[in-house]
Amino acid sequence: MARQDTPNAAVPEVMTGAEALVRSLEELGVTDIFGMPGGAILPFYDPLLASSRIRHVLVRHEQGAGHAAQGYALATGRPGVCVATSGPGATNLITPIGDAHMDSVPMVAITGQVSAGSIGTDAFQEADVIGSTMPFVKHSFLVSDPAEIPERIAEAFHLASTGRPGPVVVDVTKDAQVGTAEFRWPPRLSLPGYSLPGRPNQRRIEQAAEVLAHAQRPVLYLGGGLARAGIATEALTELIDTLGAPFVTTLTALDIMPTDHPLHLGMPGMHGTVPAVGALQRADVVVSLGARFDDRVTGRPDTFARRAAVIHVDIDPAEISKIRTADVPIVGDLLDVVPALTAAIAAQGEERVSLEPWVAEVADVRRRYPIAWTDTDDGVLQPQEVITHLAAGAPRDTIWATGVGQHQMWAAHFLGFNQPRSWLTSAGAGTMGYGVPAAMGAKLGRPDRPVWLIDGDGCFQMTNQELATCVLNDIPIKVAIINNSSLGMVRQWQTLFYGQRYSNTDLHTGSGTRRVPDFVALAQAYGAVGLRCERLENLDDVIAQANAINDRPVVVDFICSADAQVWPMVAAGVSNDEIQHALGMSPAWEEE
Repeated sequence: MARQDTPNAAVPEVMTGAEALVRSLEELGVTDIFGMPGGAILPFYDPLLASSRIRHVLVRHEQGAGHAAQGYALATGRPGVCVATSGPGATNLITPIGDAHMDSVPMVAITGQVSAGSIGTDAFQEADVIGSTMPFVKHSFLVSDPAEIPERIAEAFHLASTGRPGPVVVDVTKDAQVGTAEFRWPPRLSLPGYSLPGRPNQRRIEQAAEVLAHAQRPVLYLGGGLARAGIATEALTELIDTLGAPFVTTLTALDIMPTDHPLHLGMPGMHGTVPAVGALQRADVVVSLGARFDDRVTGRPDTFARRAAVIHVDIDPAEISKIRTADVPIVGDLLDVVPALTAAIAAQGEERVSLEPWVAEVADVRRRYPIAWTDTDDGVLQPQEVITHLAAGAPRDTIWATGVGQHQMWAAHFLGFNQPRSWLTSAGAGTMGYGVPAAMGAKLGRPDRPVWLIDGDGCFQMTNQELATCVLNDIPIKVAIINNSSLGMVRQWQTLFYGQRYSNTDLHTGSGTRRVPDFVALAQAYGAVGLRCERLENLDDVIAQANAINDRPVVVDFICSADAQVWPMVAAGVSNDEIQHALGMSPAWEEE
């Protein structure tokens, strides 16, 4: 895609590459970036100090910069920006870059590099960041000419935010930052081979509508692509109501539709709800909108929804039929496809099969197998109960973030959502340590909305140094640590599949332990508020205290049972038909 210079283009002026880098970000409307300086990126940081349009947030670890950029992007819909120096600074960004790739998050990572003449000589703090990240970026640029900087930065933002979003790396050599060139804006974009899908094929849309008109047990399988597309709740609601079929939402799509919609069956997959998993297994048509048939959803792919024809809609043609062959493939932007499909379904009129028996059947399954929990015998707080009370006490516009593990799955089940851009989690990569910086980035991007992080005692310890960043930059996130004193999901697998041999999963942070570290004291050491709750009768009061504090971060240490487990569950490597809603208990289906 190319863009010609406009009549209002800025008069060219000579400046350093570093100044051009700052100016390019300003011209693109960037207002917030997360990063840490170092030798190879230092020329950029000098003119950045003079910028009145860009706020730089100094993180305590480059991984925090990357996850903060992800949280910022998910909360605002704009690409997040992170900056690091060469060598270890750049390699510390690899995890968030890979995470952003897996979850299709628009992010631009700018890294310093040693001077062009030193590349390949094992110079001090040299690392091949382009080669290191190439398998999991949308694109990457190595810039060694200062004249190229405006064009490469503009291209990076275009690539990151269009089509299927993703991370783009711009690696800028130190001599390119120091050298001078004419700055011209707007630049010409030259991206041969990169094209965006046009309007969806109308014949395929009509074919999909015809298949659905004859379906008796259709299910809408709603994925994170809908969230990334910024689909309006109203447009998606019109499609669901027009079709009248039940729907499931994947882990990255939990906030795209109100949780209390009567046709909402919850999350599918390994820890999905019984109604969601059961409906997909018994469907005769599955309509996948922006979902990629991830293994955590399908279980064994050859046993997933065996009776169903598949209508697969995605903006990325590489995803169509990658895992499950599509009977009706539709490549296109969901912003175009959703209303077109709605209109085509409505046009079928009286020819459509009644879905009342199917809706009644899944409603009965939902009534018989609600998401619930059984208290453990140790008398300690139940994590599910803590999250239920957190949800009840939070304002309706709260943004929720999580770490990864048991607490992530409980949050997915027991939180409720009523508006988009309310849910941040690491799904595809499952990155422990994602939570604190992602919540920080979301709060910086949306200071008008409360941000609660539900984290685990293991995840929290990986990136809790970013509390210092939050305190010093007035970013008042709230953190609920579900402290079960262990690597909870790993421990659950050890309980179920390894004969209760708990090898290296005890973290000694919770009930009956030495509490190393003491999370309350740790929070206070960083200048945040530290609270602790160990008893059910104090739960609502402690949550109310946390919600009342809005001038600094709050960390609440909820001392929870290590024996609580996540259910329902489909064990790895088996069919979703073998879902258990509790240990040793499988649902009884109508046909049985």
